[in-house]
Amino acid sequence: MNYSETVDYLFHSLPVFHHSGGTAYKPGLQTIRELSAFYGHPHTQYPSIHIAGTNGKGSVAHMLAAVLQGCGYTTGLFTSPHLIDFRERIKVNGEWISEQEVTEFVEKSIDVLKQTEASFFEVTTAMAFDHFARRKVDVAVIEAGMGGRLDATNIITPVLSVITNISTDHVQFLGNTPAAIASEKAGIIKPGIPVVIGETQAETAPVFETKAGEMQTFVLFADQYADVGRSMTTTEGQTFHILQHGKAHPIPVKIDLSGEYQRKNIITVLMTVQALRVHTNIRLKAEHIVPALEHAAQTTGLHGRWETLQQHPRVICDSAHNTAGIAWVTGQLKNCTFRTLRMIIGFVSDKDITGMLKLLPADAVYYFTNADIPRALNAKTLKRKAQPHGLAGKSYPSVPDALKAALADAASDDLIFVGGSIFVVSEILKLFTDVHRAAK
Repeated sequence: MNYSETVDYLFHSLPVFHHSGGTAYKPGLQTIRELSAFYGHPHTQYPSIHIAGTNGKGSVAHMLAAVLQGCGYTTGLFTSPHLIDFRERIKVNGEWISEQEVTEFVEKSIDVLKQTEASFFEVTTAMAFDHFARRKVDVAVIEAGMGGRLDATNIITPVLSVITNISTDHVQFLGNTPAAIASEKAGIIKPGIPVVIGETQAETAPVFETKAGEMQTFVLFADQYADVGRSMTTTEGQTFHILQHGKAHPIPVKIDLSGEYQRKNIITVLMTVQALRVHTNIRLKAEHIVPALEHAAQTTGLHGRWETLQQHPRVICDSAHNTAGIAWVTGQLKNCTFRTLRMIIGFVSDKDITGMLKLLPADAVYYFTNADIPRALNAKTLKRKAQPHGLAGKSYPSVPDALKAALADAASDDLIFVGGSIFVVSEILKLFTDVHRAAK
């Protein structure tokens, strides 16, 4: 197989949760353990940091990887899903796994994949672990897929665990209360391994503390360590003034990521860095940390987080895809200046659609659409669901059609926002990538 055929095999011969939903969900660690044994348990050959949480874990993973790399460590980074190319999921020092390596891994694995009936995520997890071992990384940052306790990534024993926050998402698999979801996420806490929690939440903090007690370890709540004071946003990113509890003077930290929600993520990252310095053998020099964060997105190739794709009219995309994420997005939109707000919105069908629609601004012009995946909620259905919430607009059968219409309607000082689903954002990013390639 060539690379294109290999990726086609992964997406069409294996159960893919992100495309088809619950029918592809395969909880449990037995299959990944069998795959791990087949490849020689590669995840045991380097230290790892395990990151779970409802929102923010991708941003935290990328920023943390940038810090590790900036401090001289050869750093593996495994995240999901991808936005433009499958290979984004598996990186070493910001470099994607090669097409040849993906193809060779799958070709040598065909028999065991069939034998174990592995899912898409289990295969990609095994591929990442194997790639990091072959590249002899010094450390790997591993983002959990969904949940934690039964997630394929949970075969690792990390040097540190991180849980960013808890809100309702994937309730059909993880539970319909914050406490129930926290219990699943807490499954990544291992015996004697410290855990950083990004946000102190009344319903979930006891869950983490209880689990840590059972594992004979301790919890570090990031927001009890520091706060963000004032912040400043520029076209290059934003600067946060970090107020460490017990210290008089704030520390300015600049990141090349936009989005007001990053103020929570940066606190989580800084607490994680401090925990690594104090509680592990990973040595991070203070003078390298802040410069590494300033170029985190550029270093690691992070996209889709309040990302401006063009100006006049300004087009912004964001991968928020649940009620907590959409709440942050709508708050961010209130701080933007524009003549008319135009919203290209699409959702997957198994999310809390009503909860997200309630949060969206009623004074915008809507372009309801659907990504080209089986899980996508049909654009016409979405339009009907949006009407009771005062959201008016037209439906479009594809993301390119919606973008074309919005651009045709927009004045130069309008704002076009694209989001609601990672897959809508993925298609938008591919469209703009193709435009940029053509321009070159």
